Amino acid sequence: MYIPWLDPYAFKIGPIGVHWYGIFMVLAILGGGWYLMERGRQLGLDADRLSTITLWTILWGVVGARLLFVLANDPQWIWTDPVQALKIWDGGLAYDGAVGMGILALWVQLRKTPLIYNRLVDWMVPGIGMGIFMVRIGNIFNHEVLGHMTTLGFGRWPEQLIGSSWGVILIIRYFWIERHRTPPPGYQFWSAMFYYALLRGVIGETTRDNPIYFVHYLNLHWGIGFVTLMQWFTIPILVFTGWMMRRTWRVSARENLESGTEGAPSPTI
Repeated sequence: MYIPWLDPYAFKIGPIGVHWYGIFMVLAILGGGWYLMERGRQLGLDADRLSTITLWTILWGVVGARLLFVLANDPQWIWTDPVQALKIWDGGLAYDGAVGMGILALWVQLRKTPLIYNRLVDWMVPGIGMGIFMVRIGNIFNHEVLGHMTTLGFGRWPEQLIGSSWGVILIIRYFWIERHRTPPPGYQFWSAMFYYALLRGVIGETTRDNPIYFVHYLNLHWGIGFVTLMQWFTIPILVFTGWMMRRTWRVSARENLESGTEGAPSPTI
């Protein structure tokens, strides 16, 4: 969607402007962090330790989001203008970098307790879904992440709304599985990442107005095109997340069974 009269700034304090994008992102982080803390407390995990883990995971997620954006769009900033590379308030964050670095930071902190790690990554799914939903709405205010033009009578594809719907789907799917299924710890996260990559790669990137690399197809009537750079990366992402989904089901199920037969106490971190 392109709505030219929308102001990217919610308000300004002197020369400092606060973007709607940033507000939505902070709300998603707070909501996701609250859910993670609540689930951890219900399980009896140490609140102080859990809050520290959550904080470091969020911070490294922001670092990863900015780093991947710079590497994918303006890598020369790293050696020509490193200060610019740090200016996240000027926009430019990448979802894949946030999730990748956040998950890595979580693993480093919990690598000795894989069962706890798998539970926590599952509980991150609602926050990730909320972030996808709210940040894509913020993209509307920033006049970015636009869809292809079509001749179907509605102008551009509403790419931000299409992208935000993936976040809603992830949240609904997560709570449906929580209520009706009992998958092993870790499965919720890796399956969510698999299906998100599939939806984004097959539908979202096809209607999004992004540069096309190597294989060029563009239908001006339907407003679809491929193959974008993200679509090229979608294949290895699907292979990896699909493999992790299958592996997590086997390994976590076995660990659950072993801890159950041994009568282990509630996990602690």
